[in-house]
Amino acid sequence: MVLAKSNNKALVLVGLLIGLIFAELDETVVSTAMPTIIRDLHGLSLYGWVAGIYMLAMTMFMPILGKLADLYGRKRVYLTSIALFIGGSIIGGLAVSMPMLLVGRGIQGIGAGGLMPLAMVILGDTYPLEQRAKIQAAIGPVMFLPQLLGPTVGGYIVDHISWHWVFLINIPVGLLAALIIGIGLRETKGEEKRSIDWAGAFVMMLGLLSLLLAPVLVDTQGLAWSSPWVIGLFVLSALLFALLVRIERRAKEPLIPLHLFKNRTVVVLSLFVLVLMMGLMGGISSFPFFAQNVMGLTPTGSGYLNLAFMAGAIPISILIGFLITRVPYRTLFIVSFILPIVGMYLLTQIGVGTTVLYIIITFVIMGVGMGALFGGDNLIVQESVDKKDSGIALSTVQLFQSIGVTIGMSVFGSLLAKNIKSGVMGLSDQLPEGAADTIAKGDIPQGLAPDLIEKVQVAFSDAFQNIFTIGLGFAVAAFVIVWFLKKEVLSKKDENSGGGQEAAAGTAPQLNS
Repeated sequence: MVLAKSNNKALVLVGLLIGLIFAELDETVVSTAMPTIIRDLHGLSLYGWVAGIYMLAMTMFMPILGKLADLYGRKRVYLTSIALFIGGSIIGGLAVSMPMLLVGRGIQGIGAGGLMPLAMVILGDTYPLEQRAKIQAAIGPVMFLPQLLGPTVGGYIVDHISWHWVFLINIPVGLLAALIIGIGLRETKGEEKRSIDWAGAFVMMLGLLSLLLAPVLVDTQGLAWSSPWVIGLFVLSALLFALLVRIERRAKEPLIPLHLFKNRTVVVLSLFVLVLMMGLMGGISSFPFFAQNVMGLTPTGSGYLNLAFMAGAIPISILIGFLITRVPYRTLFIVSFILPIVGMYLLTQIGVGTTVLYIIITFVIMGVGMGALFGGDNLIVQESVDKKDSGIALSTVQLFQSIGVTIGMSVFGSLLAKNIKSGVMGLSDQLPEGAADTIAKGDIPQGLAPDLIEKVQVAFSDAFQNIFTIGLGFAVAAFVIVWFLKKEVLSKKDENSGGGQEAAAGTAPQLNS
């Protein structure tokens, strides 16, 4: 099944951008509205599951939808993903209870699992390499726009309309994106009969569910990592993945072709984004807590610190788009990913006296370093595999990225909470009765003496220094992994060869961002 040459490239690009931006925007808008939603639906005990079930669903269905797109066509599966996202939004917007909201978020997550990777695949099928390099270089940083607009949009909807419209606003936007893609994208339909590896899909879903449910339970239910439940889930996950390998070896149309893991580029980039996202997202995702409770910034102000990250990422990502067809991509990645190490080291030095300027400089440095990822990894993956496998290859790399984000946020969140509790409990004899427990949950009571507030802030700072030190180790590990990429210049493959083997002139790789 090959995309026809009659595509309206401008409409395809606009439709994909609308779908991507609003899928990402939904996350930050919902996060901003969650305190109001929780109060309305009386669902504090299920708070952590709102984000957790979305990530679980997205991660589990990403490779399945990628494979379905390879088998039955990008357009059909992409439009189905939009329909699922709209359907989940309707359920979430009409929710009258937390379980109903969680069902909606789960369906939204399934849709997002198709929207994210397939947008990059469709771009790869629509634009030639030189144009695609420039377009995809700009798309990564653009995905940070939702992080900036989210607090404002979410706050306005909650204050002036209703939290229900946080979800319902996705309906007209999704329909618009679907209409534009439906008009602009053309596909020729293949005649051959294809099949889907349903046994592999079922076992993979169970394996991913077991793997990702463990840190979610630690984060939301307070279980220890040594809990029999958590260990049991990890063991079950390992057994299921071993069974998956056995199934995929025998499947006529394997869900994840095992030959992908013989592709050095796919393996290295999968491991790279897994390690990098575990370390960086695990630490950075909780930074607003530090900004608000130690630096004294407002929630909106702490969210807009991401502007500094964008200021570094956008120009470098665009530059990488121009250089990646001229300079070996391993060289670009090696030079770039020294900077996240520098940025993480600077974050290990934060404390009560940390200034906004210090954080801005640090985030700019990290953004410059991450620009190479936004500008190159999708492109490298797509050019490293046969065209017929591009959907599942890109979904596989993004699957590892999503696993890294999910595990990193859960593990680092648990470590942060444990370190804060330990530090604050050491001050319990100096604090008013009950204050230590309140502070350990992230809320500094009003009326504390200035000297006690400073001691609490020091305890918070020490906790963050610990997790950023661990994050620094992950950044160093990711830098080492980059050296295993091939030293090749990305160049266009022969379109008539079917993608062929890894092209000698430049083989094969995006963020979610």
